[in-house]
Amino acid sequence: MFVRIDSLAIQGVETVPIGVEVNVASRGFPTFDIVGLATKAVSESKERVRAAIVNSGFTFPAKRITVNLSPADLPKEGTFNDLSIAVGILAATGEINVSEKSLFFGELSLDGSLNATKGVFLAALHAQALGYKRLYIPNKSVSELVVQPDGVSVFPAAYLTEVLDNLKGEGTKIMQKVRPSMTNNETDETDFDVKLENIIGQYKAKRALEIAAAGRHNILLHGPPGAGKTMLAKAFRSILPPLTKEEFFESARVYSAVGKLAENKELLSRSPPFRDPHHSCSFAGFVGGLQVGEISLAHNGVLFMDEFPEFSRQIIESLRQPLEEGSMRISRKNFSATLPARFLLVAAMNPCPCGYYGSDVKECVCFPYQIRNYRNKISGPILDRIDLFVDVPAVKNSELVGQKAAESEKSEDVRKRVVTAKERLMSSNITLNDQGKRFLRSANAKLNLSARSYFKVLEVSRTIAVLAGSDEILSKHIAEALQYRGDLG
Repeated sequence: MFVRIDSLAIQGVETVPIGVEVNVASRGFPTFDIVGLATKAVSESKERVRAAIVNSGFTFPAKRITVNLSPADLPKEGTFNDLSIAVGILAATGEINVSEKSLFFGELSLDGSLNATKGVFLAALHAQALGYKRLYIPNKSVSELVVQPDGVSVFPAAYLTEVLDNLKGEGTKIMQKVRPSMTNNETDETDFDVKLENIIGQYKAKRALEIAAAGRHNILLHGPPGAGKTMLAKAFRSILPPLTKEEFFESARVYSAVGKLAENKELLSRSPPFRDPHHSCSFAGFVGGLQVGEISLAHNGVLFMDEFPEFSRQIIESLRQPLEEGSMRISRKNFSATLPARFLLVAAMNPCPCGYYGSDVKECVCFPYQIRNYRNKISGPILDRIDLFVDVPAVKNSELVGQKAAESEKSEDVRKRVVTAKERLMSSNITLNDQGKRFLRSANAKLNLSARSYFKVLEVSRTIAVLAGSDEILSKHIAEALQYRGDLG
């Protein structure tokens, strides 16, 4: 007997409909095969499904069973097709009947229980988009459903038997409520470990962070070890405006694809994602492939790259496309996808390998060629995509002793200005007056800015003008913007 059960495949953060075709033949030697370009994790589902069916009180058919995941030329990975395969086998043997427009999604354990499965939020959106009436998911993954899909009855199950009872009309458990905490649209300021008021001094860097947050400008902090670059980057989170509804859903899709949505309290409270991968991160882990990487996890948020030159040259150069386009095109064997990667880059680096070139605190021990090679790890095209270069000098002892961190402006106050500036940037027409045009033209002639740098200076000037409450970009706004277009030394 032949049956077809609807399921899906996840490619990056997109879902693709697939059919789980099950054929149970009476003739032939008893076998159980899964075909259709399945990865090892999918092929191993044979043993999970067999044991789950037996331990759920059913007899596994001693027949020739062939499962085809259609279309056969599409790579399938993950364990979320276990449930659809088990249901298909039992339907093909006449144990149950499956109504149309039902979608099954979940990983089976050997005892017949359903394990928490990544991608449930994506499955819910998939069911809603394609008009499914019923969605069966693991009970342990209900927390990933940040919204109730319109027109879809969701059936969370702890065991395979609960799914089968529901299909027989014996079960009526439907998820009705969504956790209130998932619909918050404001960020709780107390959740941040580091705020601007916790950092003594570094007023220029704090000002640059405010500009970067308001206008979504990429920023590079450079200075000696212990100057506070990492703390500034972490405090940057506390002044970012909350995600819009559209941005939240985009980021939720990404985190659902890796099974980290329910545990991400910051994202669920609409705080922009903050990723800080170590410089030993692999290229695939950073860029992504069949699964999303760090740059996609930072979508709509911040990608903090500490010790920037210590990352591999391949990783640093991979930033070119996402910094320019806000997405990353991935091409692998039998697979291609465009992954979301619109993030705000915050990079931090030392001036040299030992970290003390040009410092008054400690003498640099690096040779000139070492310093040159260290800085050359960051190519010109990457530097050209960074809007703000900020020197973060070591804080003097006289500033540390006797000065209270509370004297610094609070993150909450800065964040209010950032939110206001962001709204004005989206709705207001900020023009460049004649005096500003002449000043910018003169600066461009002296500094020989590239076309990209020229427009970045103009964008930063516009952000500064908006923060100042001006409707025009004045020469003083351009002058401040040009202060951040320095070199690394």
